[in-house]
Amino acid sequence: MDRRALAAFLRGHRERISPGDVGLPAGTRRRTPGLRREEVAQLAMISVDHYSRLEQGRSRHPSRAVLNGIARALRLSGQEREHLFRLAGQAEARSADGPDEEVPAGTLQLVDRMTDAGVVVLDGGCRVLAWNPLAAALFEDFSALGAGDRNIVRRYFLHPDPSKRGYGMGDSPLFARTAVSYLRVAATRYPHHEEIHGLIRDLLAASPEFAGLWRDQEVHIDHHSHQVIEHPAVGRLELDFEVLTLPGRDQQVVMVTAEPGSPVHRALELLRVIGTQDFSAPR
Repeated sequence: MDRRALAAFLRGHRERISPGDVGLPAGTRRRTPGLRREEVAQLAMISVDHYSRLEQGRSRHPSRAVLNGIARALRLSGQEREHLFRLAGQAEARSADGPDEEVPAGTLQLVDRMTDAGVVVLDGGCRVLAWNPLAAALFEDFSALGAGDRNIVRRYFLHPDPSKRGYGMGDSPLFARTAVSYLRVAATRYPHHEEIHGLIRDLLAASPEFAGLWRDQEVHIDHHSHQVIEHPAVGRLELDFEVLTLPGRDQQVVMVTAEPGSPVHRALELLRVIGTQDFSAPR
């Protein structure tokens, strides 16, 4: 592990990213260009002290999970990510023990540019890795969730507010069956991944609906589907779901669209303006 080179690499990439690049307010009184150390730590979901020690060349070998979080926070490309792992003494950037956490830079750009569709990127265990503003308005503000809760299956079946479970799709079992199937495949593919298997245990214990689907042993994944969502702000939405699998990665890009010019498409445009305001609470 080359601590000095690693520190310089992290510092250089942190200073290249503006707060707006990662959805943070610019604020005032920034003494250095780019992000603050605490902002990188927040985005990487690690402690400020841990990140600071890495950037100061005082930390010992960081784990793959920590490096993945930093690479995601700094928007590193595939080649930059591989270099980060080499600097940290990790010969292999990916681990076969779990889904890939790093979303390719090109995919992140695609997510940002698709303003007329709700887009989320999920890993094999249905964890939400990236999303655009319309997806947040359509489903929920994923940035407000902790790392452990940012999972589409967990929120679908175990949202702490029972009225928000199912994301407004409670009358259609298609989404639930597909989500459970993805989780079943992930459990087989990653038999020692504690987060995935812990999620399954939680769902089996707390959701009779999930337990019933799990017992069925069905594996049915629809890459093209039509879903109806009852949204508290804009009402009934009949939407098309398209799921694309990223080549060479256990990741899916889910795009939620409506026919251009249709009433539902206009409702999505309104929803994009409304954003994540909560209209479900009584006034």
